Amino acid sequence: MTAILRPQEKPLLNPPWYSLSPLWQGDETDVKQGLPHSQLAPPWQILILGDGSPTRHLQLLTGEKTEVDVIDMSPIGDDEDGAPMKISLIPGPRLRRQVWLRTASGQRLAYAASWWSANQVDEYLENRSLPIWESLSRLHTELYRDVQGLYYGHSPELEIAFGEKGAFWGRHYLFWHARQPLTLIYEVFSPYLRKYLGEMRIDQLG
Repeated sequence: MTAILRPQEKPLLNPPWYSLSPLWQGDETDVKQGLPHSQLAPPWQILILGDGSPTRHLQLLTGEKTEVDVIDMSPIGDDEDGAPMKISLIPGPRLRRQVWLRTASGQRLAYAASWWSANQVDEYLENRSLPIWESLSRLHTELYRDVQGLYYGHSPELEIAFGEKGAFWGRHYLFWHARQPLTLIYEVFSPYLRKYLGEMRIDQLG
């Protein structure tokens, strides 16, 4: 059974969204060059380093529709919210959205936090229960996914939510539209995806 996990109220010390405590971090250079296969196997690199839609990729991998459970839509004003530094490119006041990406049958596959300009979010997320990719596709919005950072690390909260032991792989990226940053997104993928992608590292095979 999938664990029920809700974000905490905004605490004094810890951010209210599920960032990884990184064992390793990568930047745009790592994204462009790719990682050694001993660090991250090729199928996982296509998912995490690529600029395609994770919603679409997950649907193709599992053979099930990818659905969204929205767990948070919080106005954060001009606060940087402990987000990656590029949040400064998203005009304030801002709104933070948190979701689980799961199969139609209920298996959680990924977690995502995103930050939007509160003045624009209703324009692009008319139905907030839809995956971002599906919402923007319905509007025929031209987008560029700019992957900027990679993470490999732990999160006790995500271990509970995914029902999987870490460490986990994550990333953050900007969506650009009409040469302007539209939203900043931070994603973490469940190791459950090994069922479809194989082991995360080549040296774990066999």
